[in-house]
Amino acid sequence: MFAELLSDEGQALLREVQGVEPAQELAVATRLRQRHEPALVSAALAQSRLRARAEAKFGPADAHALYFTADGLEQATRTPVAGHRARRMRSLGVRSAVDLCCGIGADALALAREGIRVLAVDRSPLTCAVARANAAALGLADLVEVRCADVTEVDTGGWDALFADPARRTGRGRVFDPEGYSPPLSWAVRTALAAPLAALKVAPGIPHEAVPAEAEAEWVSCGGDVKEAVLWFGGGRTGTGGVRATLLPAGETLAGEGLPDPEVGPVGRYLYEPDGAVVRAHLVAELAQRVAGRLIDPTIAYVTTDAVHPTPFATGYEITDALPFNVKKLRALLRERGVGVVTVKKRGSAVEPEELRRKLKLDPKAAPGSCTVFLTRIAGAPSMLLGHPLA
Repeated sequence: MFAELLSDEGQALLREVQGVEPAQELAVATRLRQRHEPALVSAALAQSRLRARAEAKFGPADAHALYFTADGLEQATRTPVAGHRARRMRSLGVRSAVDLCCGIGADALALAREGIRVLAVDRSPLTCAVARANAAALGLADLVEVRCADVTEVDTGGWDALFADPARRTGRGRVFDPEGYSPPLSWAVRTALAAPLAALKVAPGIPHEAVPAEAEAEWVSCGGDVKEAVLWFGGGRTGTGGVRATLLPAGETLAGEGLPDPEVGPVGRYLYEPDGAVVRAHLVAELAQRVAGRLIDPTIAYVTTDAVHPTPFATGYEITDALPFNVKKLRALLRERGVGVVTVKKRGSAVEPEELRRKLKLDPKAAPGSCTVFLTRIAGAPSMLLGHPLA
């Protein structure tokens, strides 16, 4: 039915159903089925729903120009992240690349937008048809060749770079073991090492011990949320190593320097909450050095300082109170200060934020003040910090 969506009739239907709200779908479908094949109407409405969901990843303009499958949208790289990776490849001199496990083509499109010629490969005929249609929809068909094949049988020689995004989902859900990827990470690494330059997209929760010694591991966050990890292999070199955290959309990068663990000390006037990519990349020590800070506990990724040190790699707070954990004392303190709105953050605490909010019984109407409460450990003891975000 996807091919029918690309016909004149299908395109007209897609324009007609764009923006239809879920509550209106039944009435719209009933009306359209009087003039069109029911299966085509259903396909158009399904595509419209997917395009609405895709706005968060691709932006409104691209989302309503592209085509999706449910699984393809779920697994696709969001545009800022794919664009960052494509720009890095271009800066390294890449002019042609093979994209293995291309899915609906999000990464291939990002590469093509940087002027890179791409061979996009996937084993699903429907997925390939969608990727091909997406390249045409964005006017990139001349730069993107889509091939339906088993990626393990594709000759990747002759290309400047290789990108691979092994499937990390099955019918039973997410796959956390890298050897459970399809194809397995070990195969992807061997293929990457044979290429002049390669990037492998992996789950951000990949254990550091699973990262090959030849790779540089980059954790990428977008808008404060960690989206992926990428293993970079370059120039046939071995022993590249290294880690970095990259924050989008600004593109700020913090690289590992192999620093020892930061010292632990008393809570100062300010607290810095590292970006998730910094934590995943094990770069809290590098952050602490940048802000002249120390840890509040050897096992907790909160950095404290006595002075303000602006940094893009962490969110800063001014701390007003550091107390042993006690719900009654916290409730009394907040009421005394007229606080009815709290943002609860936790690291190293078994208390759930929603559970704490229920116990506090705050009334935002009677007390409009706000506060951030950190549930954590200080020198091993359950504690709570109160503060406000730095401007």
